[in-house]
Amino acid sequence: MSYFIDRRANAKHKSAVNRQRFLDRYRTHIKRSVEEAVNRRSITDMERGEKVSIPTRDISEPVFQHGPGGKRRIIAPGNQEFVEGDRLQRPSGGGGGDGAGEGGASNQGESMDEFAFTLSREEFLDFVFDGLELPHLERKAMVDLDEVRPVRAGVSKEGVPARVNIVRSMREAHARRIAMRAPIRRALRDARDALEAEERKDPVLRNPARIAELKAEIERLEKRLEAVPFIDTYDLRYNHLVNQPQPSSKAVMFCVMDVSGSMTQAHKDIAKRFFLLLYLFLERNYEKVELVFVRHHTAAREVDEEEFFYSRETGGTIVSSALSLVDDIIVERYPPGQWNLYVAQASDGDNWDDDSVTCRDLLIRKLMPRVQYFTYVEITPHAHQALWEEYETVATEFPARFAMRQIVEAGDIYPVFRELFKRRAAGG
Repeated sequence: MSYFIDRRANAKHKSAVNRQRFLDRYRTHIKRSVEEAVNRRSITDMERGEKVSIPTRDISEPVFQHGPGGKRRIIAPGNQEFVEGDRLQRPSGGGGGDGAGEGGASNQGESMDEFAFTLSREEFLDFVFDGLELPHLERKAMVDLDEVRPVRAGVSKEGVPARVNIVRSMREAHARRIAMRAPIRRALRDARDALEAEERKDPVLRNPARIAELKAEIERLEKRLEAVPFIDTYDLRYNHLVNQPQPSSKAVMFCVMDVSGSMTQAHKDIAKRFFLLLYLFLERNYEKVELVFVRHHTAAREVDEEEFFYSRETGGTIVSSALSLVDDIIVERYPPGQWNLYVAQASDGDNWDDDSVTCRDLLIRKLMPRVQYFTYVEITPHAHQALWEEYETVATEFPARFAMRQIVEAGDIYPVFRELFKRRAAGG
């Protein structure tokens, strides 16, 4: 049996494997702590680690010990209450006295109820966005050549050693050896036949000079045969790879936020926190997702990230202006055949007169046939208004690609976000 001992020096993060195994094992406990931390802290403060505690009883390992065995008689000094054979009642005050139980104070000294450790920033965000994805993401037609994949394109005589094709190289070497050694073998066979014929002659008729010449020729041919190399640089063949353009999986997320006068500052703060969480999710998990920010009151404007989150502009409410602007941007810059289109809208549900019907028609006739997924978040503790009712019609017609949820307070943001963007089964 062979034993392999790794004597390499430990790296800086020598316990990384064990740490990852620990995180996987207690994923349920850690996710619960992370969810509590997300609801507790500000969304703008998401990109830092978190201290997580796990109850000691949940990480305790089973221990096997050898018992004393046999029968034992124990004399307890000072016992005046029990005799041999009495059954002792279980104490009614709970477990033993480690000083950490629910039975009140204890003088048993210090103890530890929970195991605490700190998640790094990367680990914390991994748990925050675990199980989330952009729904219905599809491979679209080629829009540019920056997304390529190396594919096999036969073999070539030039390349790097890492791409040498062993089978093809050995085949070429075998063919070369056959071609180079065949004439030598024929000449060697002829020389040996001639030598044998000469040695069979009568001693009187033998030609010693001819015999010596044939032996020298045979020796020379045998050396030439041995000198043919087993493999030569000429035989080497390399796998040839070419970059093949791949269908693009580019996506664009439209963030549509209502900043009208009916949206109180508390409502706007909740909407901004929802979009900040969405922005962080997209930036972390998708390299090729573009973000388009649209703010609207009576009129809609495309703005940059800074203005979207921090501008104090306000006014009346016409939601259809934002949907119309999104449709215009799609037609102008993001053809559905080349882009995966997503829309996330946040509003308090208040809208101008009959504009909600216009919004419903815009969604059914134009936007929904083009987009992969549309999410609507209504931020209000009150009863739903006309916009929600019209959107319910859209949700009925497009149940797989239109989702709507209500947010009442800041603590609802993370659960609603996870529900909207949870990973779905294939075809779901």
